[in-house]
Amino acid sequence: MKYQVDGPEDAPVLVLGPSLGTTWHMWDRQVPELSQHWRVFRYDLPGHGGAPAHPATAVGDLADRLLATLDGLGVQRFGYAGCSIGGAIGADLALRHPHRVASLALVAASPRFGSADEFRQRGVIVRTNGLEPMARTAPERWFTPGFAAAQPAIVEWAVQMVRTTDPGCYIAACEALAAFDIRTELGRIGVPTLVLVGAEDQVTGPAEARTLVAGIPDARLALVPGASHLAPVEQPAAVSDLLLMHFSTSWQDTIAAIPAPPVAPALSAPVLPVAEIAPAAVRPDTGAAGGGEAYANAVKVRREVLGDAHVDTVNASADAFTEDFEELVTRYAWGEIWTREGLDRRTRSCVTLTALVASGRLEGLAAHTRAALRNGLTPAEIKEVLLQTAVYCGIPAAGAAFAIARSVIQEETTPPA
Repeated sequence: MKYQVDGPEDAPVLVLGPSLGTTWHMWDRQVPELSQHWRVFRYDLPGHGGAPAHPATAVGDLADRLLATLDGLGVQRFGYAGCSIGGAIGADLALRHPHRVASLALVAASPRFGSADEFRQRGVIVRTNGLEPMARTAPERWFTPGFAAAQPAIVEWAVQMVRTTDPGCYIAACEALAAFDIRTELGRIGVPTLVLVGAEDQVTGPAEARTLVAGIPDARLALVPGASHLAPVEQPAAVSDLLLMHFSTSWQDTIAAIPAPPVAPALSAPVLPVAEIAPAAVRPDTGAAGGGEAYANAVKVRREVLGDAHVDTVNASADAFTEDFEELVTRYAWGEIWTREGLDRRTRSCVTLTALVASGRLEGLAAHTRAALRNGLTPAEIKEVLLQTAVYCGIPAAGAAFAIARSVIQEETTPPA
């Protein structure tokens, strides 16, 4: 892990975690003041800022890598402040390693970052177009319009940070955020917590911050006026003052007060590398008569492949006449076939697209073209699959398939305006 340390060697350690697409330099303006009181440890996410490009597909994996680095430095107890995905890492540490975290600050964070579908599509866009679309739109996500207009140099710095990030690591981080969901776990965070958010944050704003404060027993809310998602950059003095006050007054002797858990539950367990964009959180499906762990896993896989929006639409249209059929499809197609280890999901998508064209069942082609993109196939690879079907399944069938697939690919891979 690539890291930077500032401040007295004998001072308590304060860890600062970055946001997706940024580097440790997003905390530059806080370091002079914080390093007077703490040994400030900043780190880069994999593939960010020149850090080794070893993708991590789960927040828990990122947290474990950070702990391994701190262990190597002999750091047992530390305060932690993290922005966005950096905040998710801090929350994961407070849940799985509460005896290590002395105090916590969650900046521009959320117990659930948007929807899994949003992060899957972001991964598809990056895989197809590279990071330029994310770089181009970063200023509007990160800063208020007034700040962006008044600080062109900082805006260009932000754009360059995203452009120089490793695409595979960015996609993996999107996968980690897609799987992250601690809404039901907030009550177990037992360390003093500051929830800090920019008043004009449109990414993870005041509503998400209030959800954190309502769920975490010992949490306080700090709303920063005139700031959006990267509040430490946009309002550095205000953020520095809030962090200084919080960590100066809420530093708990966690190693003595909280014993190490005998078994650390994995809240964001790593997923198998069957695709670059990955799992949505399992949610109960209404209308399905099935139950049990195997059926729940089938539902999970169906959502991972087809997306929450598609499955929710199918469930909403189910009734007493069709619900048994939907259960049959979920149990056998998604629980028996798509979960087998003999083929990865990319290959299964190739087979499925071919079968749909060969059988003339093109009503399912749009959903499975979208699934193929999210399972890691590129538009060029989907084109090759359909060209193959033209030879073996017929020109008319392939022609109709090309029309459907082109529409879906344009929709899924077109960057936001």
